Amino acid sequence: MSLWEYIEDRWDLIVFEAVQHASMVAQCVLVAALLGVLIGVATYRHPKSATLATAGAGVLFTIPSLAMLGLLIPPFGLGVAPSVTALVLYALLPIIRNTVVGLRGVDPMLVDAAKGIGMGRTRSLTRIELPLAWPVILTGIRVATQLAMGIGAVAAYVSGPGLGEQIFSGLARLGGANAVNATLTGTLGIAILALIFDGFFVLLGRLTIPGGVRG
Repeated sequence: MSLWEYIEDRWDLIVFEAVQHASMVAQCVLVAALLGVLIGVATYRHPKSATLATAGAGVLFTIPSLAMLGLLIPPFGLGVAPSVTALVLYALLPIIRNTVVGLRGVDPMLVDAAKGIGMGRTRSLTRIELPLAWPVILTGIRVATQLAMGIGAVAAYVSGPGLGEQIFSGLARLGGANAVNATLTGTLGIAILALIFDGFFVLLGRLTIPGGVRG
């Protein structure tokens, strides 16, 4: 059976798994973005706190994905919970780091000028600093999405949803019928989803980043 015949024969299942994969990644990145930006905003003015937050996320990032998922089985069991938890934890590092870097990169003179016209700290943050830091923050979210997309495939190790099931089932029966087709289907599907998500972030950047800031 050719690859195309394999995909055609299992089209409904593959589409279902692709939707599951995309949904899992999107939701996990959204949660990670909210947490990461909040942590970045809370720590960027305090070098020690920012270093601690970035280092903590970095330590989590260095744990191999299979090991991380394995460690999450005792508290969460199998399925969606350990998969989602792992993806959120892995996605935090680039978002926290880019939020801190972006906010620290805002020209201090602009912040002082905002204070000079009576803006409080919160208003200055929301009106001046975050909009100017947004391109860097968005890049961090974009990187986190690509990381989550790939790591999401490994979630099949703990019976997580998504296209990883195609890859793991194919690898488990290498040499058998359609083993290579299953592995290729999952791999190509994730690559296509990654390109779609990346295109979305390119469009989002064009819509939300002013031309002057974009340079």
